[in-house]
Amino acid sequence: MVLVNPQLGENIGMAARAMLNCGIIDLRLVKPRAAWLNDKAIAAAAGAGAVLERARVFETTAEAVADLQRVYAATGRPRHMTKKVATPRHAAKDMRAFASQGAYDGGRCGVIFGRESRGLDNDDIALADAIVMIPLNPAFCSMNLAQSVMVVAYEWFQAADGAPESTITMPKDTRPANKAELVNLFEHLERELDDCGFLRVKEKRPIMVQNLRNLFQRANMTEQEARTLHGVIKGLSTKWKS
Repeated sequence: MVLVNPQLGENIGMAARAMLNCGIIDLRLVKPRAAWLNDKAIAAAAGAGAVLERARVFETTAEAVADLQRVYAATGRPRHMTKKVATPRHAAKDMRAFASQGAYDGGRCGVIFGRESRGLDNDDIALADAIVMIPLNPAFCSMNLAQSVMVVAYEWFQAADGAPESTITMPKDTRPANKAELVNLFEHLERELDDCGFLRVKEKRPIMVQNLRNLFQRANMTEQEARTLHGVIKGLSTKWKS
């Protein structure tokens, strides 16, 4: 991540914290304010001091990106120049793919972020291959420096192979119900519904059974939940039959 002319040590510290959250440690600063590595920066980093300590300082943006082979410029304002514009998600996937190409010596990539007050100059953006723009409420799309870094860094982290988009946690003493257990539950429920007369219309019975089974299939039940439902059905049927 390349921060161009950052003014506040706190913002640099918070950006470093966001980077380390997402496994990024290469921080480059272009002409930061003097004495930027201060107590406020370290406190804002909240444990990411290692990123601050290894940060490199450059005089110009061109020098900061000189060894990179693909560069994105983060900006929230339209620019009067012909540039590819990508969302952070698309840019992250592109950089991940580029970084995996050994023919490009590791495919070194980076993202440049502008000043807190006015963002990047067009001269900075001219050094980039593309613009990365975070899609937000068009009526209010103001973000501070660390927020912008966090969004881009997060998408980079999520674009790594093997990161599941969603998962389910469950107690150690149970597991997902298998199909045999679910069918056993369905048949138990259907027997009781036949007995109480709920499925008495023969023409409608098949589709009603299918709807009920689909409903419970969507629940992604655990083995424990299936056993609990067996108990619920038994309890209700016992009450009804008594």
